[in-house]
Amino acid sequence: MSAGEMMKLDRLGVIGGGAWGTAMAQVIAGDGSDVLLWAREPEVVEAVNASHDNPYFLPGLPLNEHISATGDLATLDHCDALVVVVPAQFLRSVLTELPHRSRPLILCAKGIEAGSRLLMSEVAEVVAPGAPIAVLSGPTFAHEVAAGHPTAITLACADEAVGLALAERLRRPGFRPYLSSDVVGAEIGGAVKNVLAIACGVVEGAGLGQNARAALISRGFAEMTRFGLARGARAETLAGLSGLGDLVLTCSSTSSRNFSLGKGLGQGIPPAELLRDRRSVAEGAATAPVLAEAARASGIDMPIVDAVCALLDGSAKVDDVVKALLSRPLKQEGR
Repeated sequence: MSAGEMMKLDRLGVIGGGAWGTAMAQVIAGDGSDVLLWAREPEVVEAVNASHDNPYFLPGLPLNEHISATGDLATLDHCDALVVVVPAQFLRSVLTELPHRSRPLILCAKGIEAGSRLLMSEVAEVVAPGAPIAVLSGPTFAHEVAAGHPTAITLACADEAVGLALAERLRRPGFRPYLSSDVVGAEIGGAVKNVLAIACGVVEGAGLGQNARAALISRGFAEMTRFGLARGARAETLAGLSGLGDLVLTCSSTSSRNFSLGKGLGQGIPPAELLRDRRSVAEGAATAPVLAEAARASGIDMPIVDAVCALLDGSAKVDDVVKALLSRPLKQEGR
């Protein structure tokens, strides 16, 4: 009998009471399963338990009554698998606090850890050795998923049997996971697209037009592909839901926190002002300098990522980075 067939997945927990964590709890509860949602914010825990909603991160959407919330990570110890939906730069600390035992961790954070340059699966392997790791990533706006709108997403797991068991447990009429064994590819697509979404937001905020946005998405995808292939990702994964699919979604809508951040930068609002007191995290802001550093260390050319870094650290203005990008030496497309 395979590991996936032997795996018990009756009780699922969700770590992270933001919009996406709440949406995943809503998905899981859709078949009548009881779901325990951990949130750091006491006001979120109180709202979920008292009125079955999350007005702080997912306002206006009634939550399934099978969802209950807690502020104590230890109470998740009874869960058979955990969906981990915390910002990338906090994943290590949260997993360190979690009672450890060998159960699947389904990672939803999209980023690269500062300092170590590790992907989220690599962080989890260090902090929770022996736990089966899966990555859930793709074109998903939380409010649409929570409302039950049709969604397709990548579920990547190195162990095919475990991945299939998790996919079957998570699938719902409006939520369809596509299996992949390319964990690295799924993670890199999610991390890089957040940075590129900031760039597309800049294009919108600066009024540079639709031609510029389309060009940026295309050339940004080339950067994603170069970096991903160098890290061992498969090209078909990068061209799939967790790569190109997620890139198109987050580069096209103000519902994306990263796009919204970029739009503010394009309008000339200082980065510090845009990032101050944000309840929801724009992952691309933290990922951009780490990604640029990793690319330089590997000799990978990522000029759009470099431009986003310059805007975020205040070392350049929008006009400067646009001019720099357009004055680069001509080259063959696809390189």
